[in-house]
Amino acid sequence: MAKPKFQSPTGMHDILPQNQAYYEKIQNTAKEVVEFYDFGKIDTPVLEDYNLFIRSIGEGTDIVEKEMFTLKTKGKDFLALRPEGTAPIMRSYIENGFVSLPQPVRLWYFGPFFRYEKPQAGRFRQFNQFGIEIIGEDDAIIDAQTILIMYKFLQELGLKDLVVKVNSIGDDKCRPIYRKELLKYLRDKKTSLCADCQKRIKTNPLRVFDCKNEKCGQVLMGAPQSIDYLCEECKKHLKNVLEYLDELKIPYSLESKLVRGLDYYTRTVFEIESTREQDSPIALAGGGRYDNLSKALGGGEISSCGAAAGIERIIAEMKEVKSKLILHSIPDVFFAQIGPLAKKRSLPILEELRNAKIKVGESFGKDGLKAQLGKASRLGVKAVLILGQKEAINEMILIRNMKTSKQVEVKQEDIVIELKKILKEK
Repeated sequence: MAKPKFQSPTGMHDILPQNQAYYEKIQNTAKEVVEFYDFGKIDTPVLEDYNLFIRSIGEGTDIVEKEMFTLKTKGKDFLALRPEGTAPIMRSYIENGFVSLPQPVRLWYFGPFFRYEKPQAGRFRQFNQFGIEIIGEDDAIIDAQTILIMYKFLQELGLKDLVVKVNSIGDDKCRPIYRKELLKYLRDKKTSLCADCQKRIKTNPLRVFDCKNEKCGQVLMGAPQSIDYLCEECKKHLKNVLEYLDELKIPYSLESKLVRGLDYYTRTVFEIESTREQDSPIALAGGGRYDNLSKALGGGEISSCGAAAGIERIIAEMKEVKSKLILHSIPDVFFAQIGPLAKKRSLPILEELRNAKIKVGESFGKDGLKAQLGKASRLGVKAVLILGQKEAINEMILIRNMKTSKQVEVKQEDIVIELKKILKEK
């Protein structure tokens, strides 16, 4: 077979019918979970002002430096395809005056995001995320509830072996002290770090902990830990978060080198991993507190916490743990027709069945009864309607009960009544 002339762009993919059920299942599960906690859905534009992400994510991050898709419009606007969801939602919160609403404001989203990174297992240039944001509350119970919601969401998708990794990276009071000590350590080890990490020393030293280079990992084993430099308020906040997790009996580990990759995080950061493969755990969701983001975007000081989950990674994990889904809606009835007049009469009858909410399969492009009945058998339907020329003329139809193999002829006006009798049978 010749290679097709056009293919999907690198790192982007079609969501084919056999995978649609996974996306629908995940979105429906997310919706059920968050609606219980009184979240409202929000959709922000796929394109945002480029500077929104400079101000929020940070110039020294990989996302801004390497991964954003950007464009200039004919009107000279400099835009970016959104690489993440929190900054656009905070922009919307400020722009739409949500600060005047009862706080906290709880919002959730589900949709596509874009990052120009090397395509690999579980990573795409266009990917989908489910996320939640709780804006306008600084109590540690919000951090714990954010973790709880994402943890339960993953559990309800049938995923097991989940563990929460938690850390605190402090706030504006204590983080500068920690940053100073970390810089001192990294400068002494600079020659042992990769080129990217050497650059991060100047721009964003905490990002060195995100490096996957094995050599850098060895160097960082002896690096100062943020938890040792927390002020009393941040220590108390972290202690409260962990106590809530203990009360919820959510398994967690204190991960001193967990920092997350965006500049707007403060205090609590977390990731939820699948430890099914002990040697290579997979991060399925993550988030944390971002108390300074509103101020950075021109709003007031608004304490907030949020999290997001990668849909494609979740689907891959669901398939690995054999979380089987029905990939197609199985019809209750199959409609077979024979001859041109029967084919003409078929569409109005099909609409009558749709109005009665009876799921119907058909092969109207086929004329042979044998081929049509073969498809009905493969589908496993409970009944088959057979409309031939004679039946079409007499306004009758044959109904075959596939369980009993009995076949009756009824008036077309009685189709729904007779079918519902068969469909009620166990």
